[in-house]
Amino acid sequence: MTPTPTPTDAGAPARRVSVVTGAGSGIGAATARALAAAGHHVVLTGRRAELLEHVAKEIQAADGTAASGGSAEVYPLDITDAAAVRAFAEHVGPVDDLVNNAGGAVGAESVADADPADWRAMYEVNVLGTLRLTQALLPALEASGRGTVLVLSSTAAFTAYEGGGGYVAAKAGAHALAATLRLELCGRPVRVVEIAPGMVRTDEFAVNRFRGDEAKAAAVYQGVAEPLLAEDVADTVVWSLTRPQHVNVDLLVVRPRAQAAQHKIHREA
Repeated sequence: MTPTPTPTDAGAPARRVSVVTGAGSGIGAATARALAAAGHHVVLTGRRAELLEHVAKEIQAADGTAASGGSAEVYPLDITDAAAVRAFAEHVGPVDDLVNNAGGAVGAESVADADPADWRAMYEVNVLGTLRLTQALLPALEASGRGTVLVLSSTAAFTAYEGGGGYVAAKAGAHALAATLRLELCGRPVRVVEIAPGMVRTDEFAVNRFRGDEAKAAAVYQGVAEPLLAEDVADTVVWSLTRPQHVNVDLLVVRPRAQAAQHKIHREA
């Protein structure tokens, strides 16, 4: 782990401590950078330590040129490992925000042809990983008096599509988790926010889904002049977390202008 703390001025409000899962690439990395730029101390978690270290160095370099007060530390973590999650919760200390970003899709086969192992893998990360980390950090989030649990789901949680059954089911599970938790925490000092992105072009999501087939991954975005980027979603995360503490953004759906619905996408010739 590589801590890079920044002292807080005496008498000033403590910086928010924000844990981001899947922070080594894509939306997670963009969110970590954006939160640090907003002055948060960001704890970057994910399976690939080298990617986390790279993002942390970017944050350190950026902080050297801006008076944001933001900082970062790295904690390699597999959220499917219950013991590792418990150890992380014991280590991390005070926490204000948990950004449950880690997830992803595996495969695009029909329901008839899908491998149940792929469905299990998606559920394990998107739903049970989010559940484990949320459970582990809830005491710290509540103790902060200003906690937020943020779940990155997907528009897939609300609209099924061919070849997406396993991912749709997993993201519907993440949506159900967020909605239920919000009810259960009503009256306690923890907000529950869900952000559901539509079409987002990142370096890895579609490539991983199509098992490394870059041509199939590129076809997803073919003709779409301006899909969302990771930075666009990160911007909505920061906006949601930085609202006054009494303001809860229950559900924010964000799509590119070219995508009117899951099945309605404008593609240029």
